[in-house]
Order: sequence, then C-alpha cells, then structure tokens
Amino acid sequence: MNTQEFEASLRADNYDEINTVSKDLGYQMGEHQHTFDACALITAGQIDITVDGVSTSYKVGDVFRLSAGTVHTENASQFGVTYLVGRRNLVKS
Repeated sequence: MNTQEFEASLRADNYDEINTVSKDLGYQMGEHQHTFDACALITAGQIDITVDGVSTSYKVGDVFRLSAGTVHTENASQFGVTYLVGRRNLVKS
C-alpha cells in the first residue's frame, strides 16, 4: 500500500487528523497512553511498540494500530522511524 492509498483509507475510517511523524535515532518513550485511536504506516526505519509486556517490531510497509487508552511504550532507538499516522478522536470538542 502506498501513502496515498493509506491516507485515503484513514479518511474513509474517520481519522480526522493525519500527519507524518519522525523520531530520531535513540528515541524512546516510557509507558503512556493516548486519548485518540492511532493507525500508522511505517515509511522509514523501525519502531518497537510494547503492549501488555509483548513487544512488536514494525518496519517499512507495516501498519500498527493502537486504540485510545492502550498503555504502551515506544522505542525507535536502533534506527529512528518515520510514519504516516491518522488520529481519530473519540470525543469532539
């Protein structure tokens, strides 16, 4: 799936905020959660996401999804990472 197709699928699934995110080599974020659903396509590098003690590596072309409120860690320390991400807010303000 290319980035245009992915972005179209995000819009079709009501992801209202779509951005490209880059994290440098060495990036790590401890346990946290988000107030939005996230769906991302890795476009460069790699990110490891750990949920409930299970770590999954996402590489170029992979898609990860996190539901709002999912406690997780993020680690892109070996390679850095760039991804196209959609955020779907559950409560509109």
